[in-house]
Amino acid sequence: MDGVLYINKEKNMTSFDVVARIRRILNERSIGHTGTLDPNAEGLLILLVGKACKCLPYCEHNNKEYIATFKLGIKTDTGDIWGEVIEQQNIPLISRIEFESICSEFIGIQQQIPPQVSAIKVNGKKAYEYHREGKTIELEKREIEIYELECLSYDTEITIRALVSNGTYIRTLCEDIAKRMGTIGTMTSLVRSKIGNISVEQAIKLDEVNEKSLHSINEILNNQYPHFEIADVESVKQGKKIRLDCIEPLVLLTHQGEILAAYEKVEDNLYKSKRGLW
Repeated sequence: MDGVLYINKEKNMTSFDVVARIRRILNERSIGHTGTLDPNAEGLLILLVGKACKCLPYCEHNNKEYIATFKLGIKTDTGDIWGEVIEQQNIPLISRIEFESICSEFIGIQQQIPPQVSAIKVNGKKAYEYHREGKTIELEKREIEIYELECLSYDTEITIRALVSNGTYIRTLCEDIAKRMGTIGTMTSLVRSKIGNISVEQAIKLDEVNEKSLHSINEILNNQYPHFEIADVESVKQGKKIRLDCIEPLVLLTHQGEILAAYEKVEDNLYKSKRGLW
């Protein structure tokens, strides 16, 4: 049983909880995902099933869209409303037009400091594990990119739509926006609405999953890798070097539309097997 599942994850479930449920439903041990969602977050979770797990490095998972709501005037130790409130401030009078102007300043490449509750490892230990012990650690800034940032509603709580690069922390983005407004803020809800070209509207709930729910892995393969249709399947499966009329450093080989392998360039038009994907 090989393919891809688009799951609309509900609140109060970890991504591992979803994986465990799918393993039982499909009776398949080999299941992975293209990016976790926090237990309190909702939305699109893409799962790879069976042999599709081998394709993870070649899947489109860099651009992600989120719908987030945040509240001004409070700050928590986790960056979201489920943490402990550690500070409160007055909320400045800023119009929606001024707020939208502030949002536009965040578009582009920038440096972001990950939250203390992230899964980033420091000295072999995840940041959130230090946080649980009551320790604050120093995390290095990471380069991220905000492609689009739109204000959806501007009231007692603010809702934004953000299209961002992989590795962007939305709770931190909410805090940074609040800081730019001259106050503090914390995220109150988060929905992942898109990964690459796949939308949460295409996803199903856990209790709707069955063998017919699987999609082709081709739907989420990163289009930066050219596809080459190959007739000599056995040579590819044996990992033999082949010649291709191509200049790309890495290509994906297919046969009758089915993915076979990732091949990388050795020299000129000679390519060697990097990973079998059948």
